[in-house]
Amino acid sequence: MIRNIWDTIRKDIQAIKERDPAARGILEILLTYPGFHALEIHRIAHWLHRHRLKLLARIISHINRFLTGVEIHPGAQIGKGVFIDHGMGVVIGETAVIKDNVTLYQGVVLGGTGKEKGKRHPTIEEGAVIACGAMVLGSFTVGANARVGAGAVVLKSVPPNSTVVGVPAKVVVLNGKRVNKLDHADVPDPCAQQVAKLVERIQELENKIDHLQEQIDNQKLNAL
Repeated sequence: MIRNIWDTIRKDIQAIKERDPAARGILEILLTYPGFHALEIHRIAHWLHRHRLKLLARIISHINRFLTGVEIHPGAQIGKGVFIDHGMGVVIGETAVIKDNVTLYQGVVLGGTGKEKGKRHPTIEEGAVIACGAMVLGSFTVGANARVGAGAVVLKSVPPNSTVVGVPAKVVVLNGKRVNKLDHADVPDPCAQQVAKLVERIQELENKIDHLQEQIDNQKLNAL
């Protein structure tokens, strides 16, 4: 058991060294990386959760959130070599499953969409990368080596070796080939879309008012 624990910690450290060019050494990682701290504290909470010490597990999870800014439910299953970069604002739900060598950036949410029972959070397959502020909501799978763009809202399964962006997220690259002309800079802005609809509606109302005013003016002229 101790050997397995050390192997997990070693792979977590190695993941940071490989994926973060700012990491200068093991001691720096051990002392100053909140994403690493969040993972290791979670592994303790998860062990307690599995052994039916659920209240104590939740308390440790709460302390973890206070110390690191990362909220991970003790029930979440997290593999080896996972890298939570910066980590602030990351939320991982109870039934989420994160396989080995996954990368999560700050603000990522692995959440549910309601109060359904059972598996209600996503499964993130090996090697996937979830960028800043992305929300993955529901009980489905993000495939191996998939990429989720910053700010994306993912509501359905993501194929392996693909890239998804937008709100809601759509596949733009699959197996190295572009399947959609949508670029990161062209990700739809829902606020801008709503404003455009309001402007269009206002224009329609103004046209109707002008038409009514014209009818009234014509009636006045006819009356004279």
